[in-house]
Formats: sequence, C-alpha cells, structure tokens
Amino acid sequence: MKEYRRKQLLERVNREAATIGISIPETIEIRGESVDLREFVFEIKRRETVPPGESDRVERAKRNLRRERMDRLERIEDGRVSYEVGAELADAIVGIDRALEALESLDSGSIEAEADRQETVDTKRWLNFLQKALGHEDVSSGRTRF
Repeated sequence: MKEYRRKQLLERVNREAATIGISIPETIEIRGESVDLREFVFEIKRRETVPPGESDRVERAKRNLRRERMDRLERIEDGRVSYEVGAELADAIVGIDRALEALESLDSGSIEAEADRQETVDTKRWLNFLQKALGHEDVSSGRTRF
C-alpha cells in the first residue's frame, strides 16, 4: 500500500467524528470467534443501566473490542496489507469504535466513573489538539510523539 493511502486510512480511523452515521457491525470476528456484536450492544443498551451481574460481561467485551481495534490498527500502520484490505480494516475499526461508544455511554450508576471517563475523553481531545497545533506528528508512523 502506498504511504499516502495508509495515512488516509489512519486519519480516517483516528478522526474524532469518525463514528457519526456509522452502524454497529452485525457480526465481528474477534480472536477467531464470530461475535454477534450488534445484538449484544442492543441487548445491553435496552436496559439503560448495566445490571450488577452484567458489568463483568460488558467490561470484558469492551476490553476485547479495544484489543481487536489495536490489532487491526497495527495491521494498517504496518502498511503490509493492500489498500483494499486496509479499507476493510478501517471500516471494522470505525464499527468497533461505534460499539465501544455505545457500551461506554451506558449508565453504570456511578457518577464518579462517568466523571472520570469524561475527563479522560476531554484530556485526549485536548492532547490531540495540542499535538496538531504544535506539529508534533511523527510523519513516518502517523503517530504523535510527545
């Protein structure tokens, strides 16, 4: 894959508003196992709050989704895949992000946990802004250095 194409895909998946208008994938393969992702997310979201017995299951799903996202992102970053495969990986990453947003927006019943999550999101947004404004983007890897 050409470098400029790889950078386009990386920019697409790292864009702050990348998940707007994107649907949660029907199914996704995680570690060789097919998961009915949309059904799982909708099942959990219907409840509006995560019941105590389900919180471990939701946290485990979020960890697995984050891990799968990183694995797919690394494949694009490596640049050893074709553009077509990279585009499929990017689509999957954005779908995973959409599912993660839905799961993370659930009311866990803890105001402190929500405040911590919001602070993390705000900090990440601020750091991204500063890195772009100061031109601290590592051109070779698409990663930002600090």
